[in-house]
Amino acid sequence: MVWLKLCLLSLFAVSLAWSEDTLSSQQESTLAHTGEPSPSSTDNLSFPWSRLRLPRYIIPRHYHLLLHPNLTSLSFTGSVQIQIDVQNNTNWVVVHSKGLQISKATILDQNLAHLSDKVLPVLHHPSHEQIGIFSPRVLISGQKYFLYIEFAADFAEGFYGFYKSTYTTTAGETRTLASTHFEPTSARMAFPCFDEPTFKANFSVRIRRTPEYISLSNMPVVKTVELSDGLLEDHFAPSVQMSTYLVAFVVCDFKSVTAKTSSGVQVSIYAAPEKISQAYYALEVGVKMLDFYDEYFNIPYPLPKQDLIAIPDFQSGAMENWGLTTYRETSLLFDPVTSSVSHKLWVTMVIGHELAHQWFGNLVTMEWWNDIWLNEGFARYMEYISVEATYPEFKVEEYLLNTCFAAVGLDSLNSSRPISSPAENPTQIEEMFDTVSYDKGACVLHMLRHFLTDNVFQTGIVRYLRKYSYRNAQNQDLWDSLTTTCSDEDFIAGNHCYSRGQATKNAYLFAGEHLNLTAMMNTWTLQKGVPLVTVTRKGSRLLLRQDRFLRTVMPSDPEWPALQQGYLWHIPLTYKTDASGAVHRHLMMSQTDSIHIGEEVSWVKVNTDMTGYYVVHYADGGWDTITKLLRENHTALSYKDRTHLIHNAIQLVSAGHLPLNQALDLLGYFPRETHTVPLLQGLNYLEAIYHMIEKRDEIALKHNFRAYILQFFRAVIDEQTWSDSGSVSERRLRSEVLSLACHLDDPRCVERARQHFRDWLQSNKTLNLPTDVATTVYSVGAREDDGWASLLDTYKTSLSEAQKDNILFALTCSRDTNKLQRLLELGLEGDVIRSQDLSHVVMFVARNPQGHHLAWDFVKKNWDHLVQKFQLGSPCIRNILISTTGQFSSPKELTEVELFFESIKEQASQLRATQIALDNLKKNVRWVQRNLGVLRSFLSDQMK
Repeated sequence: MVWLKLCLLSLFAVSLAWSEDTLSSQQESTLAHTGEPSPSSTDNLSFPWSRLRLPRYIIPRHYHLLLHPNLTSLSFTGSVQIQIDVQNNTNWVVVHSKGLQISKATILDQNLAHLSDKVLPVLHHPSHEQIGIFSPRVLISGQKYFLYIEFAADFAEGFYGFYKSTYTTTAGETRTLASTHFEPTSARMAFPCFDEPTFKANFSVRIRRTPEYISLSNMPVVKTVELSDGLLEDHFAPSVQMSTYLVAFVVCDFKSVTAKTSSGVQVSIYAAPEKISQAYYALEVGVKMLDFYDEYFNIPYPLPKQDLIAIPDFQSGAMENWGLTTYRETSLLFDPVTSSVSHKLWVTMVIGHELAHQWFGNLVTMEWWNDIWLNEGFARYMEYISVEATYPEFKVEEYLLNTCFAAVGLDSLNSSRPISSPAENPTQIEEMFDTVSYDKGACVLHMLRHFLTDNVFQTGIVRYLRKYSYRNAQNQDLWDSLTTTCSDEDFIAGNHCYSRGQATKNAYLFAGEHLNLTAMMNTWTLQKGVPLVTVTRKGSRLLLRQDRFLRTVMPSDPEWPALQQGYLWHIPLTYKTDASGAVHRHLMMSQTDSIHIGEEVSWVKVNTDMTGYYVVHYADGGWDTITKLLRENHTALSYKDRTHLIHNAIQLVSAGHLPLNQALDLLGYFPRETHTVPLLQGLNYLEAIYHMIEKRDEIALKHNFRAYILQFFRAVIDEQTWSDSGSVSERRLRSEVLSLACHLDDPRCVERARQHFRDWLQSNKTLNLPTDVATTVYSVGAREDDGWASLLDTYKTSLSEAQKDNILFALTCSRDTNKLQRLLELGLEGDVIRSQDLSHVVMFVARNPQGHHLAWDFVKKNWDHLVQKFQLGSPCIRNILISTTGQFSSPKELTEVELFFESIKEQASQLRATQIALDNLKKNVRWVQRNLGVLRSFLSDQMK
């Protein structure tokens, strides 16, 4: 739905009886007299509130919610009775409501007696998604009242609120279910409520249904009542105190599998009946994860059950509703026959993420959406901690590097934002669920954990969770919890002995310096960007300088000084040298600094194992020293350090600090590299450069670069088996190496893939392909008309979402633009290809050299339809914009994108994604201008 532009509203003639002394102390309650027309009026009443956030003079305590969803008419009716506490005398109650038809509203006193014998006036403020209920009798401060509202609505179109989902059985029957997704601001689409995270309350839910369905909510069913019309009414136990965005309910005909944790919590996995056999791995993970978190947080999971349900239509990966977590089918279901090891890891990580939220986010909730990173950054980081502890065979520490690399990639654009950023309207709030909140948040926490040590970090976050349980918190509350002065006895007893005045006395001793943790962490959360630490060797000293790392502006550009102004971080530096096996530490709090390392040191590697969130540049021949070390003795550095060096070198090329040929020389040691992580990092960067070149009219350069990559990785390609053998890391390398080799038309790879595809077709598609290479096999098979058509038929009927994902990607690898256009249209229609997958289709088609302009034209042509299908600030819109424009690298394409954004200016101005897209495109243009000639020369030298 298109977000309506906000406007200021009239507030004269408002019937409010306020307590003036309370008003003066609460900024939220200040009235604005604008003199503009009221958005809605009844009997000369004007809407009483002009702000996006609700007033604080009414506090909800308990919701009694009754819902009757009708899966035939695709609509629902309901009623809600909200127990409210009144803080100031008033005639008005203002709550959120969006798209609901309000048929009745009344207010009851504490004895459940009506305050008025008339139906109360209800005023609507659609652009703020609010309604106001007027009471002729003043609601008295300190008294308890009940707000009662009856309402109705159709199921929402899309993926927010109370919406319809469907699935098709193998017999071809379409079945319907109803599910919810409320985060961040969509509970108001299902029932009138105080839809802000600070308004925590208890919820008692009743759901009416026909006997062929079941209903689920946050809490267990305590009884089911048979009504006179044949309906059943499920009564759920009252919930713990929680925010509205965590409320959830589902009505469906799913089946389940169940087990219990060691503490007796019942864990159940729900899925469509024909897919329930794919639920057992998730059940194992769910039980293990809850047991792990119970122990790690030292706080028992507070609910009697945890349901995990696979929803067929689901825009995001999953949602942490307390006690009823909802998932995409690909994020929960695992088919051992068709799901790869990467998919298994994905399911494990997503479950780890959502169950971490049961503490971080649900038990303790950020006070407002500006600090959503307190939810998402922690949950993203806890994915790695939990999986490392419960499934060590996955070696997830190898993947954390990529999370931090992704964060640096976005954060080095000027269009990035601070971790903690203002967000007021729903579009701004929706955009907060991005790489900065998730990935940068996780990486900053990783840095902090290594800085404070594991024990101090864990103790601090447990203290934070205990102190703020069932409450809301801000950044400062976390820093206070990490620097509190409690004895072990106080902590074990659950006491909270922190005193803000003790903060400076309680600073951690680190590298001989006292630390103000708040001051340090504010430099990471309240300013955007990532620091660049330039290292220069001068005799026995290491000279250090920090600047803001930018990839869109060069130091020689006129705007460079202004974009550097005021940026300074407190950087916990770590480094290793050849003179000692120890990790050395230094806290850098000024723009320039120096460290004594000694004359005998021949090399130094800064940011050991990339535990710190910063980029390092080795100036004045420093990169030559590193390159020499890698060629002569690369194992002197850990695989993480080698991977970090590769990442930094490529990023520095993009920012204009390092010549491309020098970064490529760094990779020259690869014939001796045996660890999969640095190999994959180098492979991925070369692949990214190749994908940029293959979309340009550079036939000779494309040919030479293709030949170079295949020659460079020849030994690695040839040693891969077309099987599922080996460790998780080895299998991941196999999958990516063979995928690239076949994309580059390596004859041996293509022929092997074709043979596997022919065997699969001849078996009537019953042959179980090795899961590591299935995508590659399908992609090569999709190049032929018959193969493409056969894959599309399989896509329509497969019960394995993992297989469907593989096939969908393969279909977008066709070199026939008509087929690519058909896929885009099928995604828009939403029948054969679900709407939830449209952004993936657009991204995959844009990645195809024959499809990148096709995908962009599709976005321009269908922009209004896309915004209606997905909310403006949604991840789908963000991914569509960034993935399509990110394929361009010419000034002409930049101008075309700028013109389109200008044509949708009203919407584009609300989106940070448009600025990110433009920054990315400008970066590509400058990269090509600066490096294409260098690459030609480098390849020419290599081919001699």
